[in-house]
Amino acid sequence: MTIPPVFGLVLAGGASTRMRTDKAALQYHGQTQLDWVYSLVSKVCPATFVSVRPDQRDDPTRASYPQIVDRETGVGPLAGIHAALLAHPKAAWLVVACDLPFLTEDVLRTLLQQRDPSQIATAYTSAHDGLAEPLCAIWEPAASELVAAQLASGKQCPRKLLINAPCKLIQLADAQALDNVNTPEESQAAAQRLNSAAANDDLLAKGRAQERSSKTFRIEYFAVLREQAGRREEIIDSAAHTASELYEQLQQRHGFKLAASQLKVAVNAEFCDWNSQLKNGDTVVFIPPVAGG
Repeated sequence: MTIPPVFGLVLAGGASTRMRTDKAALQYHGQTQLDWVYSLVSKVCPATFVSVRPDQRDDPTRASYPQIVDRETGVGPLAGIHAALLAHPKAAWLVVACDLPFLTEDVLRTLLQQRDPSQIATAYTSAHDGLAEPLCAIWEPAASELVAAQLASGKQCPRKLLINAPCKLIQLADAQALDNVNTPEESQAAAQRLNSAAANDDLLAKGRAQERSSKTFRIEYFAVLREQAGRREEIIDSAAHTASELYEQLQQRHGFKLAASQLKVAVNAEFCDWNSQLKNGDTVVFIPPVAGG
């Protein structure tokens, strides 16, 4: 049996009534949310389309994308899913709502990896109520008749359709990944969460960069420095680039009273300038005045 290909469908046909502004045009990642989600879906699907209402075809946020236009109006996301299934009846559809600012490429790839083409759909279970998440799910071609019947009966909820249909459900590793935003308050909270996460990522990146630049030095102490350090020598890891930077760190560690200008420095048994670049494994000696003053 030939397994149908999976095309991408970004749902952007909502009226954004509760948000009071177009959710597809909101920005959380330095670009519109539609741009963000379309980019993610395009990375995992050979063809990706944007689902729009007839009156949204020429909207500036949507006009540049390949579109699938709703055939029914006023029935919500199920109209977009139905239009896609009719437009390419031999394809399955990775359907993703555009109002998911925490969505990641990994979430989409995991869904594709665990797809079961024998079912009507493959979907995540909601982290909030354990039910199917229909707007980040793969809808198979066989879902077309069920969707049409659902619409014909006046029912518009894609989640209820999946509850009553053969559907493979998988667990969501990141409980927040499919959190959507529907109100200005939720939008503000989402922006704050993303900014906080970005700040934490920056700190981790800086920490990893410091770890990569860290070097190991053997330090030898004489006279008053030996007394204040309480040892003849030590091995330390440091990101210091020069003898001057290294001595500043040791001053903070041991409380050395002497300024660098009162000392001489030798690296690998040779006197050198305080701004000489240090290498991993260097032996560094700080030499105080003979009288210790």
